[in-house]
Amino acid sequence: MGGRRIDSGASAGLVIFDCDGVLVDSDRISLRIQAEALTAIGLSTRYEDCVRDYLGIGMDATLEIVEQRLGRPIPDGWVQELDAAVRAAFGKELEPVAGVRAALDSISYPTCIASGSTHARLRLTLGLTGLYDRFAGRIYSVEDVNRAKPAPDLFLHAAAGMNTRSEHCVVIEDSPAGIAAAKAAGMRALGFAAETPIERLRQADATFRDMRQLPVLIESTLG
Repeated sequence: MGGRRIDSGASAGLVIFDCDGVLVDSDRISLRIQAEALTAIGLSTRYEDCVRDYLGIGMDATLEIVEQRLGRPIPDGWVQELDAAVRAAFGKELEPVAGVRAALDSISYPTCIASGSTHARLRLTLGLTGLYDRFAGRIYSVEDVNRAKPAPDLFLHAAAGMNTRSEHCVVIEDSPAGIAAAKAAGMRALGFAAETPIERLRQADATFRDMRQLPVLIESTLG
């Protein structure tokens, strides 16, 4: 696993987007359903608890925390039932993050996605929101690396795949784990705080709440 070697013709700038909660408004849906599903198996959980504890860390890490708190394994089939409920809700509710299309149109640097989701889930969410073609061929998944965020592996893999040095990358993230991964990779990070409490993104180089702010922030960060 990992990306190819970066040569002397490396790009002078790259914008790496997380997907869930940054490009597509999926976190609001999936974490709501996750809170309901956890409560149903005896672990009383609010949406805000899921944002605090599980946002951006991936299912494996989520299950480890959940089972520690439950004091027992999760019921058989729980993950599959959760996934089916989330997918059904996506089909009815999922939209691009407000303002993200216009922001993408205004960014002058190359872009790619580096997401903790699987490739199948990325095809689903980006396809439902009409964003897949904008990133086709430049989509990197946690499935491509050995360690999930907050490890730097995924961002380093994306930078190598895009032939760009880490110090020339800026990552757009909405989770503490994602910001930590970007910084561990030697990259700059912009924290999207539309849903995430802004104090949880304090490691970021800058934070913003409106996608209309993003193109100017990128220019000031990479320019």
